Amino acid sequence: MTPNQRGAFLMMGAMAAFTFNDTLVKMIGTSLPLSQILVLRGVMATVLIYALARYQGSLRLRLSRRDWVLVALRCLAEAGATFLFLTALMRMPIANITAVLQMLPLTVTLGAALLFQEPVGWRRMLAILAGFCGMLLIVRPGPDGFDAASIYALGAVACVTLRDLSTRRMSPNVPSMTVTLLASFSVLAFGVVYSFFQDWEPASPVQLGLLAGAACIILLGYLGSVMAMRVGDVAVVSPFRYTGLLWALILGWAVFGDWPDMLTLIGGSIVVAAGLFTLYRERQQARS
Repeated sequence: MTPNQRGAFLMMGAMAAFTFNDTLVKMIGTSLPLSQILVLRGVMATVLIYALARYQGSLRLRLSRRDWVLVALRCLAEAGATFLFLTALMRMPIANITAVLQMLPLTVTLGAALLFQEPVGWRRMLAILAGFCGMLLIVRPGPDGFDAASIYALGAVACVTLRDLSTRRMSPNVPSMTVTLLASFSVLAFGVVYSFFQDWEPASPVQLGLLAGAACIILLGYLGSVMAMRVGDVAVVSPFRYTGLLWALILGWAVFGDWPDMLTLIGGSIVVAAGLFTLYRERQQARS
């Protein structure tokens, strides 16, 4: 297999892992409070990531002051994104919120243009506009279609956009596993603080087993996404992120009996098409 083929398969595996993790968390969320899920899953995931980082020798905390500021900003955005995403996940079908998250390549491109003055041509701006129109078909603002879950989902997109933009500005000297470990720890710390405002429930062995499975699966997702970017070209591998939407459609129907309506499917298709076009234009610009 070529490096790009390996990267594509790793990215598809990572997206499958993230979606399976979301499915397990949504299953547990009907009986356990969110703070308890964040803490229990966070402890397991953080320990696993720390052990792997030490094994690889990729744990390094001696960073420049600028990188520490960016890492801290990324951790805050990661904690906010996790809370907002999981809150929305408990209130709306998994395919719907996954479709909203497909806006990320568009929002990151727009954010880079506004904050870092990165050049964005009129074609990509039209693609971003089309993507936002597709997003409106999914969340449907109005008295009948727009609710708190949609607000949480859009807030998650904003936080992940800030997270990715912060990552872009880090120097190459910052190890990926160090960033992943600190992000996991920040989510755990947020869950501990949030626990003061929620009462925990007794967790059964089955629920603990599902949380342990979610922690292991999300670790596989982190590793797959990092390895995919290292073995293949970013422009080739990145479009395979959209396979997460297919997994969300399958698991949402198989596990929860949810299937998006036609407007949601049309909106998701527009968002994906706009994102793919944006990635294509970025690749063309890089070549030129």
